[in-house]
Amino acid sequence: MKNKDFEIMKSSGEKVKFSLDKLRASLKRTGADKETIDQIIDKVRDELYQGISTKEIYNRAFALLKKKKSYLASKYKLKKAIYELGPTGFPFERFISAILKYSGYDTEVGSIIQGECVKHEVDVIATNNGETTLIECKFHSEQGLSCNVKIPLYINSRYNDIKAYWNGDKKTNSTLTKAWVVTNTRFTEDALQYGNCCGLYLLSWDYPKNYSLKERIDALGLYPITVSTLLTNREKQFLLSRDVVLCRELLQDKFYLDHLGVSDIRKEKILHEISQLCTLQNQK
Repeated sequence: MKNKDFEIMKSSGEKVKFSLDKLRASLKRTGADKETIDQIIDKVRDELYQGISTKEIYNRAFALLKKKKSYLASKYKLKKAIYELGPTGFPFERFISAILKYSGYDTEVGSIIQGECVKHEVDVIATNNGETTLIECKFHSEQGLSCNVKIPLYINSRYNDIKAYWNGDKKTNSTLTKAWVVTNTRFTEDALQYGNCCGLYLLSWDYPKNYSLKERIDALGLYPITVSTLLTNREKQFLLSRDVVLCRELLQDKFYLDHLGVSDIRKEKILHEISQLCTLQNQK
């Protein structure tokens, strides 16, 4: 059977044709060289069978990458690493705040804002050049879930209520100009249609094209601590509970590894992995 004839099962339950080009592109994004990519593709291709899940393909490619260089595997697991920020959405909110900070915004997380009618809790407030943006983060800890049209409908209503009060309040030092909806999964077609129609800025794992969440993360080199292939889940959750969300933050706050009782040898390996990950980005 030819590769193009294999059907694979996505996390949503949808069956799609296997694509070598998509697998190659995902491996290429890690920064792996052509020889490594070709070797992995050959091995994965040999193990394909009808109905194989995307998760199984990912696990195999991830394991092969990790054998080569762990920091490449870290980049490859980015999507999964975002899910691992859960089970609550708060680390995801801090993660989005960090991305905006490195993009030149001043940010606040979890603020209570007065609206014309009621008060609202806003996930992230970002201000730049006298203009303020409200960001609502919709985090899903399970794959296969999407943001439907109810989300942008709800966010647009809240935004209009806050804007009516904000821009009429003489105490504010900026103008409220925009609202974002950010998710680690995807938007349904109706959600995209409504959000774009009413002027919301929608940001998801793969939207908008060329400026999606995954592309922003890669461009800025702001990888969550959960991408590490060497830290245990318990250690990751400890770091997240101490507001260490980014790999860059752990490089600055190495003492947290001492709090965890990490041995010197293992500590060196962990820091080397995430340092290479950040350095790889800086060299682009």
